[in-house]
Amino acid sequence: MSLATPLSSFEKLQNALHVKAKTEPKYRFYSLWDKICRSDVLSAAYDRCRANKGVAGFDGVSFDDIEKQGKEQWLGTLQAELRDKTYKLQPLLRVWIPKANGGQRPLGIATIKDRVAQLACMLILEPIFEADLPPNQYGFRRSLDAKLALRRAFYHITKYGRTEVVDADLSDYFSSIPHGPLMKCVSRRIADGQILAILKLWIEMPVVERNGRKLSRITTEAKDTHRGTPQGSPCSPLLANLYFRRFILAWDKFGYSEELDAKIVNYADDFVICIRPGSGEQAMKSMRQLMNRLGLQINEKKTRLVSLPTGEFDFLGYTVGRQYKLQGQPFIGTKPSKRSVQKVMAKIHDETSVRWNMTTPEERVLQLNRIVRGWANYFNQGPVLSEYRKIQGYMNRRLQLWLVRKFKQRGRGYRQYPDNTLYEKYGLIKLPANRAELSRAKT
Repeated sequence: MSLATPLSSFEKLQNALHVKAKTEPKYRFYSLWDKICRSDVLSAAYDRCRANKGVAGFDGVSFDDIEKQGKEQWLGTLQAELRDKTYKLQPLLRVWIPKANGGQRPLGIATIKDRVAQLACMLILEPIFEADLPPNQYGFRRSLDAKLALRRAFYHITKYGRTEVVDADLSDYFSSIPHGPLMKCVSRRIADGQILAILKLWIEMPVVERNGRKLSRITTEAKDTHRGTPQGSPCSPLLANLYFRRFILAWDKFGYSEELDAKIVNYADDFVICIRPGSGEQAMKSMRQLMNRLGLQINEKKTRLVSLPTGEFDFLGYTVGRQYKLQGQPFIGTKPSKRSVQKVMAKIHDETSVRWNMTTPEERVLQLNRIVRGWANYFNQGPVLSEYRKIQGYMNRRLQLWLVRKFKQRGRGYRQYPDNTLYEKYGLIKLPANRAELSRAKT
């Protein structure tokens, strides 16, 4: 029997902080800044940032630049700046990423120095606040994920008959969190003034936008409005969880959870409330009132009350609603949502477009396999085989078309590159085609 890997000094520190916070729910931590400045904490933070393969921020310094200079030397300089309190923040570089609804979401890219400093801080704070987060919050937490959140909602519906569901949507949650109440959430546990001051600076960081190499715009919106956490920065997930926790605590405090038998399931800024039949309207009203008191805005166009099994709703990529067994009996189940299927097919289309004609077939197959394998690993719950067949067929046809274009051949590739050739010669992933294959794929 193999022995467990011994904990590093950094992991022992995290465990000690978590145990202290768990055993003393009202304890406030007064001296943490020195722990953020520890070389093992900074090194762990750097390695995790590096693993994310992020790009350079406003200063243009990349991971390759740092490692040419010398990682240890760079970390030593950052450690000295933090210890001497000469560390200075730089602005976020704003980029826009497409949203599923066709809009754009702002993403703030911090410099690598700021990312490492923020993540070092989060590595110290997360074990403390992990002790306080309720079990129905699943986002950005170790050992919890979106699939578990989906299963919890499904459990409320099918096991306990909470078949009325508030399918809720918040308007720009990360950008609308009020700073004052948010910092109160932090200071309830953290009394280290240096940490509180640096967190305040991080959530107020100015944002710059570029047009080519020139700066086109500099904004201080977060500082001016006293709202928002910088999406894309390491501190944002924990702070977002801490503020949403206030809604969950208020929901329980005012008795809605028990009185209406209404249970919240939350993942990041997505949440549903599963309610016993007949109490849905009251739950909707109470939810709106609490969100208004918290300074958050409901997206009324996307928020609705769903009654199962006649209705259905999408949550974390899945559609929950009425489905049918082979014999025709109805049941409440889950399946990949239409939007999730469309998104993966759009990625397949992009990876087989003409702009990749100069790459090799092996490179295209590697990218396709990575995309589809990741998608299938998440979407493997419920009746997924029809979606697998649709995606498999689309991927095969797109790769065949790409191959004939690349090699300047006629036709659409059906004859030159039959499906078996794609699988056996090029190594294209083959998704499960029946329940037996699906069961083996899950193990």
